[in-house]
Amino acid sequence: MSGSPIESADQAASARSVCYRHPDRETYIRCGRCHRLICPDCMTSASVGFQCPECVKEGRATVRQARTVFGATADARRPVVTEILVALCVAGYALQIVIPTFTARFELSGLRMANGEWWRLFTGGFLHGGLMHLAFNMWALLIVGRQLEPQLGRVRFSLLYAVSLLAGSTVSYCFSPATYLGVGASGAIFGLFGGLIVVARRMNWQLNALIGLVLINFLVPFVVPNVDWRAHVGGLLAGLVVTAAFAYSPPGLRIVIPAVVIGAIVVGCVVAVTARSQEIRNDPRYAIVFQLPDIYLPLDEYRPFP
Repeated sequence: MSGSPIESADQAASARSVCYRHPDRETYIRCGRCHRLICPDCMTSASVGFQCPECVKEGRATVRQARTVFGATADARRPVVTEILVALCVAGYALQIVIPTFTARFELSGLRMANGEWWRLFTGGFLHGGLMHLAFNMWALLIVGRQLEPQLGRVRFSLLYAVSLLAGSTVSYCFSPATYLGVGASGAIFGLFGGLIVVARRMNWQLNALIGLVLINFLVPFVVPNVDWRAHVGGLLAGLVVTAAFAYSPPGLRIVIPAVVIGAIVVGCVVAVTARSQEIRNDPRYAIVFQLPDIYLPLDEYRPFP
């Protein structure tokens, strides 16, 4: 009984000293693993000699993929998430310019938040108050993201950004006046600053320049008007805690501990936002706002009743 077509081709190739994949090419080089004849197009350099495509494929399937200390794989070297976040922020700012009511519908608004529009905790982080505001935040996001995302990996980096944004918005909402309006990604970016500090400490990198940069940015709200320091504090603290869970969890608990930490932060934010919303709704000075939930007034000009 005749053998398989592949075996027949291999036997014919061996008899004629031709590549087993290209019968029209004469060769005398053999694969270092299976010893089949291979032409230059089929050769892959190995530690000893060359290997054919099939042996290379089989070898890669059995090799453990390299990872960083924090669990990121080699495919995370390009900061894809960082680039997507920058694109979303730029798109958000473009929509703010094109659609007059876009900012009012998605900015972080204390009164609208108290009325149940909790999505503003996230959407406000993709809007900005001007071109310089956008440019500065995106520059910082690119600088930090390109260093941090390859170390943490895309999933952990995305979680860090989301939790930092949530925490920053929550602290801003809970400790600002009810008429507060806010936009910007700085809360999430400060979370990335905190994450980079933890990563640098874990990797024994030089910290002086990084800490100096964070301090300078932290002092900006006290010099430049209309910059919310509360969001910076909330994002920074969340970033430090979440990244510490990623960096210092024992090998067997690298999923459990970060999940518990992130879950606790999210629950804490939900409780805090619920309490703050109830406090604002119970204040008779803002009753008129909750009677008009679908009318987007210029709330920056709104003044509560005395």
